[in-house]
Amino acid sequence: MFAKSVNLASKDLRLVFLSGNGFVQAVLLGFLLIFVFSIAGSKGAEPHPRWISAIFWLATSFSLVLIFNNLYAMEEENETRQGLLIAPVPLQSIWLGKTIAGALLLLLVQLLFLPAEIVFLDISQASSWQGIFLLIPLVDWGLVVLGSLLGGIASGENSRDSLLTIIIFPLLLPLLLAGIKIGEALLSSGGGEQIYSWYTMIIAFDLIFTGAALILFPFVFSE
Repeated sequence: MFAKSVNLASKDLRLVFLSGNGFVQAVLLGFLLIFVFSIAGSKGAEPHPRWISAIFWLATSFSLVLIFNNLYAMEEENETRQGLLIAPVPLQSIWLGKTIAGALLLLLVQLLFLPAEIVFLDISQASSWQGIFLLIPLVDWGLVVLGSLLGGIASGENSRDSLLTIIIFPLLLPLLLAGIKIGEALLSSGGGEQIYSWYTMIIAFDLIFTGAALILFPFVFSE
């Protein structure tokens, strides 16, 4: 199952990088959000760590929608969705392949966002870069798990973009709130024991929605 998922992810990544669709828009949208919010702050004042963290995760969440819209739209545009459905592979492997591809694309987008935030929002004084690089994959896990599941639900719909956007953001609120709170602590001198509960929330979110996606995806994607 995992090998087939990796093959599907490799195919999707090749198509994304050859066409540039989805990925380029996600990067440009993120840069635009970071730039606009950087000039919206008080002139000459140092941005608050919570503000910086919120901008990063806001740009990430909008990029997530564009990435998974594109990953699932490729099958619709090329009329290969039925081929995936009748292929001799578990439907969960399709979800896992899309999740792997989306995770790699999202991580690459975020690696471009970080230098942009350093330039425009001055996050060079972060108290724990190790904590930041641990936080990002933990939050990304929940983001891509849910993004891939809801991308499967929205696939085949004429209103795919709006449907995915309407559904995903309310569900992501606890995860994004935890990411913002921990990011604020890591970007300042705060932190410590008060952020452990937020880490617990992130891990619980990741595990719950991973299990839900594995169970629900075969039903929602085959409809």
